[in-house]
Amino acid sequence: MNTVDLNSDLGEGFGRWTLGDDDALLGVVTSANAACGFHAGDPSIMRSVCTRAVESGVVIGAQVGYRDLPGFGRRFIDIEPAALRDDVIYQIGALDAFARIAGTRVQYVKPHGALYNAIVHHEEQAAAVVEALLDYDKTLPVLGLPGSVWLRQAEAAGLRVVHEAFADRAYTPEGTLVSRRLPGAVLHDADDIARRCVAMATGQPIIDIEGGELRLSPGSICVHGDTAGAVDIARGVRAALVEAGVDVSPFVT
Repeated sequence: MNTVDLNSDLGEGFGRWTLGDDDALLGVVTSANAACGFHAGDPSIMRSVCTRAVESGVVIGAQVGYRDLPGFGRRFIDIEPAALRDDVIYQIGALDAFARIAGTRVQYVKPHGALYNAIVHHEEQAAAVVEALLDYDKTLPVLGLPGSVWLRQAEAAGLRVVHEAFADRAYTPEGTLVSRRLPGAVLHDADDIARRCVAMATGQPIIDIEGGELRLSPGSICVHGDTAGAVDIARGVRAALVEAGVDVSPFVT
């Protein structure tokens, strides 16, 4: 039986500002990428997400990013590698504190937004994130884009790497994500998204932005929590996977 994890970005509010329906998504996904206060989230939100994730039986991961609350972490920052390393450690440690209070711990790490995209190719920043994991806890698995510099360096350093695909994002023929600034980068048709996810999870090709076939073999599929209709999309994806005989389970236990 094919097995795949479903992850989603949660805890992305700040203060009185909310984004997405964390409670509903925690009833669908198997892993929660919790914001750690740099691109979104604050201590109270982090604590709440960890508590609710434990109650829902959902694995908690640290979603680390650039220190960029105004830009939601979607703007590249030319930060010194040592400073980036320490920023990543700081974020993991902060979330891990609240996870431990809730009765668990951070169990994986996933970069967010511009950092995620930068370390597909950026050697120095990828190395800084890898160094942060080696310093903090080298047993933590890491999520990333297949073929990225980040995963190549992480695997070479002995970290467990998990290939990730995106339910609602368009792909280039090279297997990278189409920039959100371009038309068609984000998909909205729930039925089409569900069919794509079944194809991804069962080794079948999907169609890239130029109409070609692209084959992905993800260990985890991300359903974004801030997309319009996110909860219905996530429910549709999970239902379609189960109907296709795919075991929806976390990649860590």
